[in-house]
Amino acid sequence: MPAETIDVRDLPPAQRHPEIHDAFDALDPGETLELINDHDPQPLFYEFDAEVEAFDADGYEVEQRGPGEFVARLPKE
Repeated sequence: MPAETIDVRDLPPAQRHPEIHDAFDALDPGETLELINDHDPQPLFYEFDAEVEAFDADGYEVEQRGPGEFVARLPKE
């Protein structure tokens, strides 16, 4: 169960990554951020993997629920 779910589809692209990072930073270790996005967040995965020490890349999951709806789970170690 995610600790927090955020939907960034209505945010301007320049605001999305800062919003996601802030939400992830607010998590406690062992919690997961569920992200709803309008495209596959693969670039975000690479960014987190390279820059966020607490990101559990092995636990990352993403699924496409429909056109313009991708749900990613970003776990925090």
